[in-house]
Amino acid sequence: MAILLPNQIFNLGPNVGKSFFEDLTGGRDATVTVNNTGAVPVSLVLTRVNAPVITYVIPPQNSLTLAVHRLLVAAILAGTGPSSGSIEIASTDF
Repeated sequence: MAILLPNQIFNLGPNVGKSFFEDLTGGRDATVTVNNTGAVPVSLVLTRVNAPVITYVIPPQNSLTLAVHRLLVAAILAGTGPSSGSIEIASTDF
C-alpha cells in the first residue's frame, strides 16, 4: 500500500533550498511530482541509498514526475529569482 503525503506548496527566495521529504532509516520507494509555477527554473535534488545525488532542473511553468528507488531526501533549490510551486510525494508503507 502506498501513502500519499500532503501536497506541499513552496515559495522560496533566490538561491534558497528546502527539504520536503526525509527518510534516513534506509530509504523508501517513492514517486515525486514537482510543479514549477514560478518564472524561474527550480532544481529537484534527490538523494538515494548507495547512489549518486541526482539533480533535475525544472523549467518555469513545467512539471516533472519521477519514480525513485530507496529515496532518502527530496529537496527543492530555487534559482536566481524567487520560485513557487508544489511538490507531492507518494511513498511505500511506513
